[in-house]
Amino acid sequence: MAEDSAAGSADRPVAASNWNLPNTLTVLRICLVPLLGWLLLWDDGRDDAFRLWAALVFFLAIATDRVDGDLARRRGSVTDVGKMLDPIADKALTGMAFVGLSIIGELWWWVTILVLGREALITTLRFWVIRFGVIPASRGGKVKTMLQGTALLGFILPFRQLGGWLHPVGMGLWWAAVVVMAAAVAVTVATGIDYVGRALRVRRRGRRAQRPSA
Repeated sequence: MAEDSAAGSADRPVAASNWNLPNTLTVLRICLVPLLGWLLLWDDGRDDAFRLWAALVFFLAIATDRVDGDLARRRGSVTDVGKMLDPIADKALTGMAFVGLSIIGELWWWVTILVLGREALITTLRFWVIRFGVIPASRGGKVKTMLQGTALLGFILPFRQLGGWLHPVGMGLWWAAVVVMAAAVAVTVATGIDYVGRALRVRRRGRRAQRPSA
């Protein structure tokens, strides 16, 4: 019996520790959020050096998002803590970038309100349907994240402040960031509408399944 019990324990999969590299990178990303805000808001965003440092911090934070997910899947170290912290880190990072850029006048407030409003709505819907099922991330959501990250990086970099012969180049790069941001907003709205529809279907199916059969 003891041998059978030992064999059963050996066959049982070992749960991944919460103290692993992917989760450490996620926590690091959260810690970079206030640093990003401080660098971006310094001197109302007019200091080119601080803007460049802010862009570097944002780029590194975005890079850790991709790295920690790949590491967690490759090493089999996906944890419930990681699943909880990862979206928090993503929303805190992009939220800080959106709000900070609007404060210094680099990004229209209606864009920030629309994007953050969409995120608040989706979070509310997740809790609304959680007892009926979990709605997985869609491919459109991943495209939205990529477009938002690219556009935000373009707005953080001080392209419009380039002077001399570099000014036309800077304005061209800024307009490229505007185009990417427009695409990001469009995908953000489209995926938000899609998520509302999927949440309603999950809740409808869940309520139907809970009804007692005749």
